[in-house]
Amino acid sequence: MQHFGAFIVGAIIGFLGGLFGKGGSAIATPLLAIIGYPGFIAVASPLPSTIPGTLIASAQYWKHRLLDWRVFWWSVGVGVPATILGSLLTKYTGSRILLILTAILVFGFGLSFLIWPSEKKAGEVLPVPFEHESGHFSRVRLALIAFGVGFTSGLLANAGGFLLAPAYIRLLKLPIKKSFACSLAVSAVLAVPGTIIHAYLGHISWTVTGLVALGSVPCSFLGARIAIRSRSSRLARMYGLFLTALGILSLFHL
Repeated sequence: MQHFGAFIVGAIIGFLGGLFGKGGSAIATPLLAIIGYPGFIAVASPLPSTIPGTLIASAQYWKHRLLDWRVFWWSVGVGVPATILGSLLTKYTGSRILLILTAILVFGFGLSFLIWPSEKKAGEVLPVPFEHESGHFSRVRLALIAFGVGFTSGLLANAGGFLLAPAYIRLLKLPIKKSFACSLAVSAVLAVPGTIIHAYLGHISWTVTGLVALGSVPCSFLGARIAIRSRSSRLARMYGLFLTALGILSLFHL
């Protein structure tokens, strides 16, 4: 029954990941812990399982020309070294304070989407999107986001999508669907170095990884298809509810 639960967890995170532009490992960890998997197994095993589903969902956004390659390459170039650094430091640092701060940040992002939706009308683009900014400030801001999220994802053994998407929307002012597209693509890459290091450290149960992946792959495709066809304003409200609930769940789990 516990293994069946891991499959159901995979289906849940796959659907939510495709719908809201994230890999889903941050959601999988508390759910796997609730059904009885021990600490490091619950934390690290979902990380590699999200890669195939995330790639499938990302491909759906790419087909609709929603992926910004400049955001992708900057995020990967800065985020991968930061993820490696964060993963290596898990041997020496406690992550409880970081988990608490991350949960509070996610909760705050969620409330901001509920109170001040990022897009008022379907398809509306914010007045100063990232791609129209001049100078180096936008690139510096993107690099800081990528480093912070990459380092955090390395420490917490997740792909970082739960922070990337809202950061792209709020801090880079990207449209919500483009933010989800970039978050999914970058998360798939950031999950790779973290997976290698956590596998070397013995933190991954490949049985759990396989079961979660089996549930997540088809549901990631479904979630992405629904998100692409949804109105942006409605999607922003749903995203706010999701992030708020995720923040509360994470704090409660701690």
